Order: sequence, then structure tokens, then C-alpha cells
Amino acid sequence: MTHQRQPGLRARAGEWIESTIPRNFIIGLILVNAVILGLETSPAVMDRIGGVLIALNKSILGVFVVEILIKLWAFGPRFFRSGWNVFDFLIVAVALVPASGPLEVLRALRILRVLRLLSQVDRLRKIVDSLIHALPGMGWTAALLLLVFYVFAVMGTMMFGPQFPEYWGSLGRSFFTLFQIMTLESWSSGIARPMLEQIPLAWMFFVPFILVSSFMVLNLFIAIIVTATNAIHADEDALERRQLREELQRINHRLEGLEKAMRAGRRG
Repeated sequence: MTHQRQPGLRARAGEWIESTIPRNFIIGLILVNAVILGLETSPAVMDRIGGVLIALNKSILGVFVVEILIKLWAFGPRFFRSGWNVFDFLIVAVALVPASGPLEVLRALRILRVLRLLSQVDRLRKIVDSLIHALPGMGWTAALLLLVFYVFAVMGTMMFGPQFPEYWGSLGRSFFTLFQIMTLESWSSGIARPMLEQIPLAWMFFVPFILVSSFMVLNLFIAIIVTATNAIHADEDALERRQLREELQRINHRLEGLEKAMRAGRRG
């Protein structure tokens, strides 16, 4: 009679720390920690309950450290094979650096602990995975946008620089002006209309740039992200179908084995 091998203590610890209850507990602590860090920005609140908030903050950080230590012990070197585990490790490590003296600026980095929600919540993790999956395509789209910016910046500097040096006096200023125009932030009243009063045909410069940068290129970014998201969902669906097919095959093999055993029993 064969006995199934029971998982070791480290394996059970890894399964437990990745299970639903501990994960939800960590998510709750992350949210509470976010509220505490927000309250610490209020001098009035700190005067009243500052000691309590600091103690809670240290206690929550201690729980995060224990969680990371359990994972390190349970998974060993495999812990660092997951990018999300490395992300959590770095966030907690930054929080442990003493924020005093020249490192006082690190106090502001404590809010980075809230970003651990990205690794703990599946939906948020999928969104980040989609963005990372879309980076190659987004890089080429960014290169296209940079090329468009460069062409229009050189044109704007040459055509409008002498009359409007505050906007087009140099290549750098032209880049910044084009960025403001692309975001559609006060570009009409602040830039275009004053220029149109002196150069009526300036609209022939603005309209093509807005059409290309604000509508066409930025929509390309959206299309790439949507395509990457759909590709990830398709991969997940394919993995689920493969796992289901393998499970059905195992069930089929077991049924065939039971059927053979029943036949052998009848013959005996």
C-alpha cells in the first residue's frame, strides 16, 4: 500500500502565507498603513495621537517583515524568481532604513508601502502585467512621438522664435510648448490665439500637430495597452483550458483503471 508523501514544514508555510486569509490580512494592513501615513501629515492629529500612530506604524511594519521572512524561509532562492516578491522585498527594505540625518528624505518613501497592493491584489497585478507586456510596443510609439515633437519643434523655433521667444525662442522651449499643446492645457487662449493675432496662418501649424500627437499617437498607446491586456487574458484562458484538459485526462485514466479492476474482479 502506497502512502502519499506529506509536504514538509517549509512547503506548508509557503502554502499558508500565500493562502486567502493571510493575503487578505496583509491587504487590510496595507490599507490601514496608508491611512496612518496620511494622518501623520497633519500636525494637529500628530499632536493628539502621534504616539499611537507611530506605534501602529511600527507594528504593521513588523508584520510585513515577518511575512517576508516567512516567504524567504519557505521558498528559499525561489523567492527571488518572482518579480513581485522582489518588489515587496525592496519596499519593506526601504522602510527599514533609518530615516534620520541625511536619510531624512526616506521618510517620504514610507508611502511606497501602499504600492504593495499591486502585488497582493490580483486585478491590480494583471493591470501592471499588461503595462509591462505593452512596453516594447509603447517604446516604438514613444519614439514616433519624439520624432513628431522634434520635427515640429524645429519648425516652430524657426518660424515663430523671433516673434514669440517666450514660447519658441529655443529648441527646449519649443519642446515644452508643444508638450503643453499636446495636453490641450490652455493652449488656445495662452498660446494659439495671441499668435493668430499676428500670424493668421499659424493654425496650419497647430491643427496638424494636435491631430497627430493628441489623437493619433496617444490613441496608439491605448490600443497597444488594450492589445497587451487581451493577449494576457488569452494566455490565461489557454492555460486554464490546458489545465482542465489535463485534469480530464487524469480522471479518464482513473476511470479506465477502475473499469479494468472491476472486469478483473468479475473474472476472478
